[in-house]
Amino acid sequence: MNGWTPEELDPIARTDEIEVASYRADETLLGFVTIWAVRVGDDMYVRSAHGYDNPWFKRALASGRGRIRGAGVERDVRFEVPEPDVADAVTAAYHAKYDRHGARIVATVVSPEAVRSTLRVLPA
Repeated sequence: MNGWTPEELDPIARTDEIEVASYRADETLLGFVTIWAVRVGDDMYVRSAHGYDNPWFKRALASGRGRIRGAGVERDVRFEVPEPDVADAVTAAYHAKYDRHGARIVATVVSPEAVRSTLRVLPA
């Protein structure tokens, strides 16, 4: 395990949406944004539905630190760019979890631009 407990990761894997926020340089928390998250093994991943230029993604990438909440879990986290070799597994996890919403909607998180804007979420 990388620090997630089953009591944290399991509910997040089952819920449709979580909220993420990034920390500013002055240690204050920016507002939360609702996004989809997936579990691959013992890791959690998020993607920007609108790619690299999405403001929440740019802030998370720049800060590297934030907070998540959802499914009864709330905790500080670190955001990191994952190794490229997990991209296919993360895409498959998005399809498995969210395809019931329809191809047009899921396309926003499995497109090449979304794949490029994947972050691994780790407990802080």
